[in-house]
Amino acid sequence: MKRVKRDFLDLDALGVSLLRELLTNARALKGDRFLCSDALRGRTLVMVFEAPSTRTRVSFDIGMRSLGGDVVSLSAHDMQLYRGETPSDTARVLSLYADAILLRTDAPSRLRAMSEASRVSVINGLTRASHPCQVLADIMTFEERLGSIEGETLSYFGDGKNNVAATWLQAAGLFGLSLRIACPSSHSPDARLVSAARECGGDILVTDDPMEAARGSRAVMTDVWVSMDKDKGLEGSMTKPHNVLSPYRVDERVMEAASSDAIFMHCLPAHRGEEVTAGVIDGSRSAVWDEAENRLHAQKAVLLWCCGVDGLG
Repeated sequence: MKRVKRDFLDLDALGVSLLRELLTNARALKGDRFLCSDALRGRTLVMVFEAPSTRTRVSFDIGMRSLGGDVVSLSAHDMQLYRGETPSDTARVLSLYADAILLRTDAPSRLRAMSEASRVSVINGLTRASHPCQVLADIMTFEERLGSIEGETLSYFGDGKNNVAATWLQAAGLFGLSLRIACPSSHSPDARLVSAARECGGDILVTDDPMEAARGSRAVMTDVWVSMDKDKGLEGSMTKPHNVLSPYRVDERVMEAASSDAIFMHCLPAHRGEEVTAGVIDGSRSAVWDEAENRLHAQKAVLLWCCGVDGLG
């Protein structure tokens, strides 16, 4: 019987019920490293990276192998993509060989094209628009530390247009979060994403006042101020980002304004002294290493689901 194609592209396309299933499975997989160790034997994941990666690359590679499967990891420069082959043609070919495809790319349009053409599951390993694998692991981390995330208050500091911030807007709608985004007006999130999150039940505040955003928050989050665009020399509206975003650095004063049990989260890599002080990221309230570890367990849950494995054992 033909297996139903399951793409992991964006949180809002999956729904709360499925995300809860993935989180439950991720916790079980973390609790028993040998659980499902043979579940994906004979399956192959092809990973295509058009952008640098550490955590995504390693967590999916080790995750797939620990489930009994195999991995082929490719840079776009190694492929005909680099010479102009379309993502659609590449996906058609790869889906003849593999059981799932992961793509990390700046352009969401390339991910969509690959998903539409592929006969097997496609996983969003990050685009400029979203990073669902990261936020799934972040939710897992929050709930390990502080209990259910439903209805909680979280804050994001820095570039509101950032892909992680955009994915947290999706999560806010799904889990009924109060999400506060502290950013300059020049870096406000897409108004359509804010409206969609509010329509789905999220309480969204976009403010240029860092203290207003931090007050009472149970998780304070940030990311590098310039990431993928800087590598390609496409900063555009990010002119002098350090000057514009420096008031939104997460420091000890921000953490003091947050809830007394608040944690600090960052998807990494981090630039100490820029978006966060060393005292915060290396301090007792930092959860960044738990986040990094949980990428492995969350990715294993995603791989099992994408490959059609619904029961753990």
